[in-house]
Amino acid sequence: MKKILFFFLPLGLFAQASTYLEEAPNLKYANSIVVEDLQRHINILASDSLQGRETGKPGQKMAANYIANFFKEIGIPPYKNNSYFQKFKVKTVKRYGKWKWDKKGVLDKILNNNYIKGENIIGFIEGSDLKDQIVVITAHYDHLGTKDSLIYNGADDNGSGTVAIMEIAEAFMLAKKEGKGPRRSILIMPVSAEEKGLLGSKYYAENPIYPLENTIANLNVDMIGRIDDYHDNPNYVYLIGSDRLSTELHDVSESVNDKYINLELDYRYNDVDDPNRYYYRSDHYNFAKNNIPVIFYFNGVHDDYHKPSDTIDKIHFPKVEKISRYIFLTAWELANRDERPRLNIY
Repeated sequence: MKKILFFFLPLGLFAQASTYLEEAPNLKYANSIVVEDLQRHINILASDSLQGRETGKPGQKMAANYIANFFKEIGIPPYKNNSYFQKFKVKTVKRYGKWKWDKKGVLDKILNNNYIKGENIIGFIEGSDLKDQIVVITAHYDHLGTKDSLIYNGADDNGSGTVAIMEIAEAFMLAKKEGKGPRRSILIMPVSAEEKGLLGSKYYAENPIYPLENTIANLNVDMIGRIDDYHDNPNYVYLIGSDRLSTELHDVSESVNDKYINLELDYRYNDVDDPNRYYYRSDHYNFAKNNIPVIFYFNGVHDDYHKPSDTIDKIHFPKVEKISRYIFLTAWELANRDERPRLNIY
């Protein structure tokens, strides 16, 4: 009798585990996001060879190609003309130089018009019965480039967010290949020219590839690899904007965290009177101003912010892994629930 129990008990446990994974495949795919893969990507993107990924410079083009090749490798099809790129050329205006009088007698400064060429990378994972509705997940992959022969690697800003959404893309593709893909479509979109003024995401919002009215939410990831002065341990993330347009989105986010992740969700910077104005300073804002509910995931600034010392060796990879899984699970819930998040009505 004992011998029979010895053989059947592991099978019963295995059956229970299999049933649990079938009921909650989101956990299986979330757990495919691991430190080793995050490190592998950031070791490329934040390396000296990419020269700080300044938009329009060769390093940014190299980063774009690396991400696009990864999308191809995991099976995301190119969206147009066998390309993953939404290319843009945008004008920036700076005031400089001598004062002059215009024709109306107004004293003004000479305008310097500069054009920046960049690429947003389109990773579109088509859904099933609700495929026309889209969850957009963004992170800017550009940084500051080089100054005075110093390389601004941007490992945290925003190598950490970029590798997070790359691995989130792979998790969704793994689910899709196993016949458990999302009901709604997922657009994973690394954007460039954020450091130039949120220009890549602005271009997409003004020239959307997929209708903005079909976009149910934007989850934006920017700097999730460090621990700031307000925290003693890495088990936290700042959430900004989650309740500003849709309390329902906020509730989904909280529920996912309570059920699966147990991060400290810090809303310090979500206050409308926050003097840092982070709500307006990353790519989610170009979706929010179009009345699309957003969540901005952020870990705060640190002494290496916008300095050459923002390097790979300072990234807390288990933290990036945990937050990436949290974002994936939130996106999964948004993609598979029956209703899109309702907008607040005041």
